[in-house]
Amino acid sequence: MLQSIERKDATTAAHTWRVVLYTRTMAERAGLKPEFIERLTHAAALHDIGKLEIPDEILQKPGKLTDVEYAVIQTHSAAGHAWLKALGETDELVLQLVRHHHERMDGTGYPDHLQGDEIPEPARYFAVIDSFDALTSVRPYRTDVGAAAAERAIVELNSKRETWYCDESVDLLTDLYRSGAIDWILDYCNDRCELPPHRPASPGVFPAAVLGRGGTSNGLRTGRR
Repeated sequence: MLQSIERKDATTAAHTWRVVLYTRTMAERAGLKPEFIERLTHAAALHDIGKLEIPDEILQKPGKLTDVEYAVIQTHSAAGHAWLKALGETDELVLQLVRHHHERMDGTGYPDHLQGDEIPEPARYFAVIDSFDALTSVRPYRTDVGAAAAERAIVELNSKRETWYCDESVDLLTDLYRSGAIDWILDYCNDRCELPPHRPASPGVFPAAVLGRGGTSNGLRTGRR
């Protein structure tokens, strides 16, 4: 499944592996047990798997998305959750993180508009990691990465504590950054590296268990086909 993401969109693939590294580093700093860290790693790696259902022209659009296009992007978390359930995933940690990593503490997130402690704890913590990487990655409207981008990201995350992000997660990531524990990720896994040419995923790389007739996925249509 992750190879399918890499074939579809190299930017999403790079983001996926960075958040895996951030997640493991944060979990180790929090003193979590190894088996729980493995489950978190699995969930972090799969968090954007629903983007396989997003049309290429939206996912890779170089400019600002329209409201309609952004609404399509927002379907990826619920789509990923449904897809994993169809594949037989039973780990609630994985399913909850994939579905709820874009929820916000004030209820303005998606897909279910959960608030505060209604948001599963792994998803609350991962939301900060996901946003930090997005804020320190190259975008059509932002080309800087590294320390300057990280400083701005930390300021933004702290400005939205309690409204978008939980306090504990912001504090933990801020501490990791200030201590230098994630410098190696920022320095050696950033978007300065040249990305390989885009290669659209073919229907053949999708898991057969969730493919319907004609190579479309069961129940996960977003207007792609």
